[in-house]
Amino acid sequence: MNKGKFYLTTAITYTSGKPHIGNTYEIVLADAICRFKRLTGYDVYFQTGTDEHGQKIEEKAAAAGVDPRTFVDGVAAEIKRIWDVMDTSYDRFVRTTDPVHEKQVQRIFTKLYEQGDIYKSVYKGLYCTPCESFWTESQLVDGKCPDCGRDVKEAEEEAYFFRLSKYTDRLMEHIEKNPAFIQPESRRNEMINNFLKPGLQDLCVSRTSFKWGIPVTFDPRHVVYVWIDALSNYITLPGYDADGNHGETFRKYWPADVHLIGKDILRFHTIYWPIMLMALGIELPKQVFGHPWLLVGDGKMSKSKGNVVYADDLAEAFGVDAVRYFMLHEMPFASDGTFTYELLIERINSDLANILGNLVNRTLAMCIKYSDGFVNNPGCAGEYDSDLISLCLATPAKVEAKMSELRVADAIDEIFTLLRRANKYIDETSPWVLGKSPESKARLETVLYNLLETIRFAATLISPFLPGTGSKIFRQLGIEPSSWESLNAFGALESGHKIATPEILFARIDMQKKLEELESAKAGPAADPPEKAPQAPEITIDEFARTELRVAKVVSAEPVPKSDKLLKLKVDLGGETRQVVSGIRKWYEPGDLVGKNVILVSNLAPAKLRGEESRGMILAADSGDAARVIFVDGDVAPGSKIR
Repeated sequence: MNKGKFYLTTAITYTSGKPHIGNTYEIVLADAICRFKRLTGYDVYFQTGTDEHGQKIEEKAAAAGVDPRTFVDGVAAEIKRIWDVMDTSYDRFVRTTDPVHEKQVQRIFTKLYEQGDIYKSVYKGLYCTPCESFWTESQLVDGKCPDCGRDVKEAEEEAYFFRLSKYTDRLMEHIEKNPAFIQPESRRNEMINNFLKPGLQDLCVSRTSFKWGIPVTFDPRHVVYVWIDALSNYITLPGYDADGNHGETFRKYWPADVHLIGKDILRFHTIYWPIMLMALGIELPKQVFGHPWLLVGDGKMSKSKGNVVYADDLAEAFGVDAVRYFMLHEMPFASDGTFTYELLIERINSDLANILGNLVNRTLAMCIKYSDGFVNNPGCAGEYDSDLISLCLATPAKVEAKMSELRVADAIDEIFTLLRRANKYIDETSPWVLGKSPESKARLETVLYNLLETIRFAATLISPFLPGTGSKIFRQLGIEPSSWESLNAFGALESGHKIATPEILFARIDMQKKLEELESAKAGPAADPPEKAPQAPEITIDEFARTELRVAKVVSAEPVPKSDKLLKLKVDLGGETRQVVSGIRKWYEPGDLVGKNVILVSNLAPAKLRGEESRGMILAADSGDAARVIFVDGDVAPGSKIR
């Protein structure tokens, strides 16, 4: 069954640092939507990736002592790793430093300039460096950037501008004729009332104050600004060609069905981007969906607040599917959601362990106990069967209806309504009572069959949201994953085969104990008071001289695959490059180390850590709650001896 094509994009993640759980929510949401579309018969193209140019990147790279390309390579690798940890099924991970993209951005810019939609002028305004946005005085909130709340500074700069004003009426007409174009509706009203009705100012689309960007071909002092650069990834990397020689992927999948983005960048995707497409003569995407934020406690995540939570850390502590479930189920359709460890543990215990896990485990255990693990359906119908079967048959359409509106949490609720009904069916039919009488054997096997078939329905429906869990349930049922079409009738689970040994899907968590473990892990190992700290045995100067300490400059850094603790570093020892593996990943991002001078135990015997050779050891101080690498300040040549 092929229902047609479906192209979904996420916003591309800015490579300024490691994405937190709020950033990661978007890729998990997108993945659930795309997996569901594939399940129901769509030909899906799912694109995500990284936005890698701009002044902030240039500044961060300089602070790290590396060139911008090296910096973004490290961060992009970390972002992709986290997307993979969260079991996301993207079809392509794109980067705006891709030469194909850069070439097309230059052609797009030139095309818009030649047709009069871009012109040169001078910009005078208030500039926010972190957001890379110019603002007028009236747009500021309490004198600060309306997007991030940081300080702005006066700036004057020669720049090229895009004539947004030329297309305002046409865009307004499109939004009015296509009410689903901007969703949810509250976001649509915000764009119309706050931006379009007051009138659009022409958009600054080039910069001369930094160099880390795509040069304007006909005026190389300028680099293409973020709006044309980043936004156009949705067409350039699938194969759009400004000269009309479009690639197969672009021809097949454009226009995008959904641009899935955070509500904070809605203006760029619903005003700047569609106007750019209009100017290029390209069909507009069908929908831009501005999802809400996932907050921690009572506010947005930020490193300055110390409340940043990372998805890969949560996945290690609770499991990938448990974290996915929380993200997808706890986010309202149009308002912000809240994360706390207590809420996460409560959801795992109440929904995943008690409702889902308990149903699967109880049913499979009873099948083994009463039928030696064989699936049998004698067809001995009884009271309560029709209610369960009717709900099974009705649930797929209910879930599909919710997903068609991107109401993912509501879709999951429909699945859990079915799971609750199945748990109630166990209480109503009391298999343990039926099992006491040989005369009730046929009825008992029918009850167990109805439960197993209901679990098959639930496993199929839940697999887009919790893919690992869906796979585990199918393995325990002893069958291959079911198709969407198989949910049209109750009874597709074949009799006669044997189920596998049941395993716990989600164990209940002792909340107090888990919270204490998390707090302990956050604090690190407890340190003894200095006066009680054990002293190492005394050594002589000759013994110390056997340890060779040298200054080493970190040339590159990247995570070691399948390890949450290790970073793989390339270091310069003054003409000699070595690889060193260090267990400092918990406290340092790769970009924090590149370009820094560290102290290396250079005559340490080589060792292998997770299959990676390590020739030396980086010195770090144990501060009790973290490991702190010892850096060497000043202009010290790599390879210099420490005496």
